[in-house]
Amino acid sequence: MDSKRIRIAIIGGGLAGASVANGLFHLPHIEVHVFESAPEFYERGAAAGISLNAQRALNAIIPLDRGVLQKAGAVPMNSSRIILGSGKDAGTVIFDLRTGVCVHRASLLRELLSPLPKEILHPNKQLVAINPKSSGVELVFKDGSKYEFDAVIGVDGIFSFVRQHVFRDTAPGEDYGPSPAGFWDCRNLVPLDKAKSTLGKDLFEDDRRYSWVSDGAFIIHDILEDRTMVQCIVSAIDKKQSFTKSRKSLLVQQDLKETLNTWLGGPIASGMIDLTLNQPDTYKYSQWEHKATPTYFEDRVCLVGDAAHASSSWMGAGAGIAIEDAISKLFANISSPKEITAAFKAYDTVRRLRCQRVVDSSRETGLLFCGKYGLDVAELRAEISTRWNFILDLDMEAHQQEAMECFTQYKDNQ
Repeated sequence: MDSKRIRIAIIGGGLAGASVANGLFHLPHIEVHVFESAPEFYERGAAAGISLNAQRALNAIIPLDRGVLQKAGAVPMNSSRIILGSGKDAGTVIFDLRTGVCVHRASLLRELLSPLPKEILHPNKQLVAINPKSSGVELVFKDGSKYEFDAVIGVDGIFSFVRQHVFRDTAPGEDYGPSPAGFWDCRNLVPLDKAKSTLGKDLFEDDRRYSWVSDGAFIIHDILEDRTMVQCIVSAIDKKQSFTKSRKSLLVQQDLKETLNTWLGGPIASGMIDLTLNQPDTYKYSQWEHKATPTYFEDRVCLVGDAAHASSSWMGAGAGIAIEDAISKLFANISSPKEITAAFKAYDTVRRLRCQRVVDSSRETGLLFCGKYGLDVAELRAEISTRWNFILDLDMEAHQQEAMECFTQYKDNQ
């Protein structure tokens, strides 16, 4: 490694890690390396929604005129249409939300990794120790290798090892680890033609995300991969609290029929059950979250993405919020390793309240969409119409400027 440059280690090679790496790699005074514990870089899950504000954040990292979203097969959505899924008003449109594009997570990760040199990408590197040093941070991996960096950015997911390090001195009784959010979901990707024949061609005349709300459960289907595939999701309140030992559980037809019992006479449930089960093994996965996070950094170690603010998926904002987290603007203005802590503190000041609001709002949105607060169309419409404004209306330029002002203040007070 180049001792003349500021050396940054990124732990985790998913969407958030790749976004941070792209933001830092082009800075001439920064040397960045990405470590992934898995044998290869990959992203679990089917699709991600990238809203307009998240696209603006992505554009600051990789200019979109380079076609990163297009190459990933992203499909622009006319809207996210929310519809009642059961009962006497089944099929009634509740609201059309503003939205951006829908993209396969694995395809987007592929395009985010493609500009990065192979020599800075290190798969099969499981982190086992973080040792603060006077000159920086030492990282120890399971294979016995050791590296020293000026700073570490943990982007290693919900069950982050780096997060455990940041909160290693937590007082007894305080728990900042992940916990179940109270929901599960099951996802499948099916060919567009099969989705049309099962759900009806009328639902695919326009490129939309369709979201169906009703008793105890929630259904989504949307188009991705250059309009060749459809993501199908069934989510529900975890009434049985069935994930005490594992995050996943086998899902069979009878489970889905019980979950969607009141939906079965409606327009969507039977078809979605068929599409959901159209895979070799069908599992439901528990949604987890970080209910509380008092800080996103400790000295020269920082948390980003799900490692900082894991959320349930009801706001559809997880990927976008992680892209917003990319802190290259701050590091572009660092002149020495001594200023890293001030940059992390500025990032924490600007990002933490916003991200925690997403976590809390997402949990409440899940209950809303699963009928916990009733299924009156007018009341749902009023509640939903403004629910995403705080996410979608972010002025990204002003947000970054606020971070820079905090950084200058904290740097000057060191």
